[in-house]
Amino acid sequence: MNFLEEIKKIAKSNKKTIVLPESLEERTLNATAEVLKEGIANIVLIGNKDEILEKAGDLDISAATIIEPSSYEKLDVLIDKFVEMRKDKGIDEAKAKEILLKDPLYFGVLLVKCDLADGMVAGAINSTANVLRPTLQIIKAAPGLKTVSTLFLMIMKDDTYGDGVFGFGDCALNQSPTSEQLVDIAKSSSETFKAFTGKDAKIALLSHSTKGSGSHPDVDKVVNAVKMAKEQYPELTLDGELQLDSAIVPEVAKIKAPDSKVAGNANVLIFPDIDAGNIGYKLVQRFAKADAYGPITQGLAKPVNDLSRGCSAKDIVGVVALTAVQAQQQ
Repeated sequence: MNFLEEIKKIAKSNKKTIVLPESLEERTLNATAEVLKEGIANIVLIGNKDEILEKAGDLDISAATIIEPSSYEKLDVLIDKFVEMRKDKGIDEAKAKEILLKDPLYFGVLLVKCDLADGMVAGAINSTANVLRPTLQIIKAAPGLKTVSTLFLMIMKDDTYGDGVFGFGDCALNQSPTSEQLVDIAKSSSETFKAFTGKDAKIALLSHSTKGSGSHPDVDKVVNAVKMAKEQYPELTLDGELQLDSAIVPEVAKIKAPDSKVAGNANVLIFPDIDAGNIGYKLVQRFAKADAYGPITQGLAKPVNDLSRGCSAKDIVGVVALTAVQAQQQ
């Protein structure tokens, strides 16, 4: 059984309800039909029922719950919660209702916040900023965490490097993380990787330098993060700063970082900034034809996950399954 099939199996064992707010988007509707057919999760679509069914055409989405915001019987519950969460930002009852009736992302996030759904997946036609803005405003970070971040699970076509399963973080949210944020990202990524793969994380904090081979403030940031992480979380198997080849190629690691317990065997790669991370995961996805599941949002009180706008219906099905499993764990 491959990785995604195992995740689907776990999701089916305790079915959760996932909101897909981009309900007129073709890939989303195809994913909805597939999720329902396989029994991976219950699905909530937001919008005008007639328009959604017309757009779906021959797709069987009859088992989905379609919520029309203007006639939703619990709209007042969502409005009250929205006002409670954002009244200090000038959100009153009238403004809350206005936003909820026109923005399905806010509507979906509030369904999750009010325990009327277990998670949400969006981003096929919305930017990461648009998906995460209401999420960070309403769901917020889990208690005790400072940095919300993301992880991609990259499933390779072969086991040329390790066993072909990698975590890439943070590729979608934190533009230029500080040393402190890199520590948080590494910690969250280790937990996410373990939760979804059952494997212990071997974490490499990446750089254009390996063990002092380069000198630059960007290198210093990673060096400092490694030092802080080892002090704060000595249980983590973590090292850096490491170039990519030093992190995953044993022969190179023996030359560049012979004393490292991670070099050559890393399975969780922490990128120094979002540019490197976003470019890196897309290079691997396109050139190596790897399956990219994510970005999985880490550190939220409830699971909301963002899609790449270049995603396929298959990708959406995978992220729905991942979100359902996150909901089980929470």
